[in-house]
Amino acid sequence: MDLIGLVGFNVLVGIGTIALITVGLGVIYGMMKIINLAHGEFMMLGAYATYVSTSHGINIWIAMIIIAPLFVGLVGLVVERCLIRFLYGRMIDTMLATWGLSLGLIGLMTSIFGNDPRGVATPVGSFSIGHYAASLYGVVIIVVALLSLAGLYAMLRFTRYGLIVRATMQNANMAAALGVAPPTIYMSTFALGAALAGLAGGILAPISGVSPVMGSAFIAKAFITVLGGGAAIVTGTSLASALFGFINIIVSFKSTPVIGEVALLVAAVVMIRILPQGITGRFLRRSL
Repeated sequence: MDLIGLVGFNVLVGIGTIALITVGLGVIYGMMKIINLAHGEFMMLGAYATYVSTSHGINIWIAMIIIAPLFVGLVGLVVERCLIRFLYGRMIDTMLATWGLSLGLIGLMTSIFGNDPRGVATPVGSFSIGHYAASLYGVVIIVVALLSLAGLYAMLRFTRYGLIVRATMQNANMAAALGVAPPTIYMSTFALGAALAGLAGGILAPISGVSPVMGSAFIAKAFITVLGGGAAIVTGTSLASALFGFINIIVSFKSTPVIGEVALLVAAVVMIRILPQGITGRFLRRSL
């Protein structure tokens, strides 16, 4: 029974991790239809923001939850104004541009910090599940993932800004005719997605380590989950994260983490074959 409890907790942590790394991409790709190949590097910037902040004596919670998303959100705003806004509606060009951006960010951070991985101390200890010990930081990941999804849902569903964002993404010309400035909405939405990626990088820094190439470990999972979730950002991300996180952790527990990653990829391929528009493209179409 203790082992079942430990596995169940690890499944929840795995689901929370995938949800965290996906929600920012869900905003940028799911809403704006921008294939952002620099999403992993936005997470890397959030991790480095956390590392640098804590190295200068700033409280780790402030560094992870406030400084990391604010910094990466500002970077995303600059990127949108200087690069992305010229490429809307040009998917291939956007892919190439964000791929080049990812390489540039990796090179920049390598020049500044070098290739050696940096560490961020875990701010909490462990607890017991029967005879087994589990990291209390897993609870932090689960809580932050839930709050991120709930906060995004509340903003899009219950605020005026959320209504304007959804309307602009559905029909920018009509929104402009009603007095909305679509360029401003695109800019703020891209910055929001970048900020969520920065938050994910900051939260995952203590358990993944901080290095210029850390984003490559997350980008494939993020895109797989967004595609598997479908059009509804919050609902699709939640359902796909739950499915893929469950498969990944259970198979990893029964075999090895490498086989777990392969199982996740196979599950994604099968899902996209069966549901080419994702879970919410076939079910829950009116969900957010």
